Amino acid sequence: MQREFLPLDGFRAITLAVNVPGPAAACRLRKLGAEITKVEPPDGDPLEAFCPAWYTALHEGIETIRLNLKDPEERSGLEGLLAESDLLLTSSRPAALERLGLGWPQLQQRHPHLSQVSIVGYPPPDENVPGHDLTYQADLGLIRPPQMPRTLLADLAGAERAVSAALGLLLARERGGEAGYAQVSLAEAASSFADPLRHGLTAPGGPLGGGLPGYALYETKRGWIAIAALEPHFLKRLERGLGLKAATRGELEEAFRTRDAQSWESWGAERDLPIAALPES
Repeated sequence: MQREFLPLDGFRAITLAVNVPGPAAACRLRKLGAEITKVEPPDGDPLEAFCPAWYTALHEGIETIRLNLKDPEERSGLEGLLAESDLLLTSSRPAALERLGLGWPQLQQRHPHLSQVSIVGYPPPDENVPGHDLTYQADLGLIRPPQMPRTLLADLAGAERAVSAALGLLLARERGGEAGYAQVSLAEAASSFADPLRHGLTAPGGPLGGGLPGYALYETKRGWIAIAALEPHFLKRLERGLGLKAATRGELEEAFRTRDAQSWESWGAERDLPIAALPES
């Protein structure tokens, strides 16, 4: 059976990026067909220690080697890889890359065919300021203490932006342009994902923050459900099914307490309504 042609077949990328954004971006590029080689530091990627199962999933099909880039002899091994590659993905602070001779002006001079996507924390002039997903979300008001975030929003948003930047650079080069450089800020990526909150859409009491009775969370006889009857036809179908007219939040709260969450999910599926039972913690 002939293998499916993928958009990045024939392209080769080198990634030095560890933790979450880099591996997530590299995984997406690999699924698009790129051949990926990851160069890890001698101690490996911290993600492997924190979450080995996810690390393994993200690195499926990716060749991984370890080099001490502070050692000139081992760094020469990286130079050989870069000479045969189309893209370099990094997630170190620019100042650290420059000390290793891997800043963009230095790379461009040695490898004019090579494009680079640099994942950083904050945009210029703060690209060397330290940060992580938790601090980016905290800055944007996306955290309600004492609960920790349920996902790594900034890291994963940044990974998707890094993939988009890589595709743009490779496309420009294929169209006759020169190899290029793109910097992706995790803080900026998180900021764009915070726009619904910033504009009041998902703020407490906002239209999608509990202000609309048909788009909210409700406690049931056992467990909780999410109702997303946002469009008028869904809301009308929900009200008809419950025997209500212009249902208020209080009426819906009373109605949903009569059954458990799984029962309501099944009830919604029978009526083509967006109702989901929340997993029990």
